[in-house]
Amino acid sequence: MSVAVSVKTHALSNVCLRRVVKTNPKGAKTECVLTEGNSILVSNFVASFIRAGDELLFPLEHEAVDAGTQIYIRKTNPEERRWDVFQAEIGYATQPRKDKRNNLFVSAEVPDSQLGISAINLRCEALRDYFYVGNRRRGWDRQSSFYELLQVNPKVSPAELRLAFKLRTLELSTAHAPAGDLRALNRAFNILARPELRACYDALLNDPTSPALFPYSGFGSLLVAGDISRDGSTFYASRILSFLPEQEFKHFRVPLRKVVFYSDRAIYRDSRRKLEVLFDQATFPLLWDPSWNQWKHLLAPKIGIQATFIQSGKYCHDGAWHLAQWESALPSRMEVELPSNIAEQIAEARRTHHRLGEFSEALDLIRARIESAPVERTDLQKLCTALGMPGDFDVSLITWKPDYDVFYYKQLCKHARHLYLFRSEYIFDLERAVIVETPQLGYASYLFSKPASMAEFLAIYCGVTREEILQNRGNVAEKLGFLGRFIHGRNPKDWCKELKMRVGENVDYAEASD
Repeated sequence: MSVAVSVKTHALSNVCLRRVVKTNPKGAKTECVLTEGNSILVSNFVASFIRAGDELLFPLEHEAVDAGTQIYIRKTNPEERRWDVFQAEIGYATQPRKDKRNNLFVSAEVPDSQLGISAINLRCEALRDYFYVGNRRRGWDRQSSFYELLQVNPKVSPAELRLAFKLRTLELSTAHAPAGDLRALNRAFNILARPELRACYDALLNDPTSPALFPYSGFGSLLVAGDISRDGSTFYASRILSFLPEQEFKHFRVPLRKVVFYSDRAIYRDSRRKLEVLFDQATFPLLWDPSWNQWKHLLAPKIGIQATFIQSGKYCHDGAWHLAQWESALPSRMEVELPSNIAEQIAEARRTHHRLGEFSEALDLIRARIESAPVERTDLQKLCTALGMPGDFDVSLITWKPDYDVFYYKQLCKHARHLYLFRSEYIFDLERAVIVETPQLGYASYLFSKPASMAEFLAIYCGVTREEILQNRGNVAEKLGFLGRFIHGRNPKDWCKELKMRVGENVDYAEASD
């Protein structure tokens, strides 16, 4: 043991190895006085594992050890043999697998290996006894199940589980229960509220030797007890002492149409901001079902989300393996705000969807019409009336795609003198320019100078492709007055600023504040 640590110390120039003479509590920190007369501050929790005579291995630049700071505590008293202790910020933790002795373990990477330790191998029993128990001071065979803590049946639905969690939290808070009981309740709910973690927990209840997942795949400050490998590159952890996940509080609004609905849960994923939120029907009681996915693109309202997000990730194969990372909302620390008139907006979206189905044959005729030539919105409205459709039918829905943000459409409509529908595009005739918009996520706004004749512009435009415009084949870009394109991007405000700069018209920044 001593040889392994010493060898790695000599190989690392920015690492200090010192023996502890004594420890002095100093409020929220503890001072560790070292043999050379200098000292280092550590948290009181880390200090509880340090004794006089222990050796500390830590980076030279640190005068204090905080959560995530790498430190190795080597036990040197042969008469009182204990496991060594190691703290580090970890990245991705693998799925469970077996070692050479058929023991299940999970390997967590140490991205910034300052002490030469690049991985922490954790036994699945250690994961089970830390993340999947209510009382960490008791053995697995003496634990109350998470279902018993929440006072629910193991077959409870996600919505019933949340209601039970709120009720039990209120009961414990009213009874002034110990903080440890509330933490255990939160842990139970956060495990059972995630389908993959609940499945893992149920398997452990049936067989305690089953594989145990590292919740949310790691990412945080880990303090473990165990032993180091002979080459000093891997720490074999037999017990988890503490884990603090990377977390951040966020408050934002999202369009309801971007939520995917299932029978007992719903999921919102933002690929740009790399966020994931899992809902149950107690989170916002709208009584949805999977059929909502057929017409959710007609839903205009936005919902507010307040949640604590923790880092998560997994390896994906897309030609080559790569780590995909995102942030997941912690179930116990999430609230949803609904618009006051959301019921009316949902009812209106249902009616619109019914109309689209009722007049599907007429809509097919209109789509065939705009496939060959651009048609102005007023003329399309007249055509709809002639085909027996209601006069208040919104013709823009004919080519609307589910993932298109209504904000861009509303902004352009405010400034457009005329709107033409052509194939899958909207052509906005503004006072000083023409903008072509594809109502679908991932497409940019195409900007053209104001033509002398809109009819001539449309005649040329309907005979070319966007690729020909971008490459200026046959000088077509110059004929159309193509000025360039600007993307929607992550922030609608940026799009608003560019629109104002290029077109010179006022835009409503307030609507882009979400």
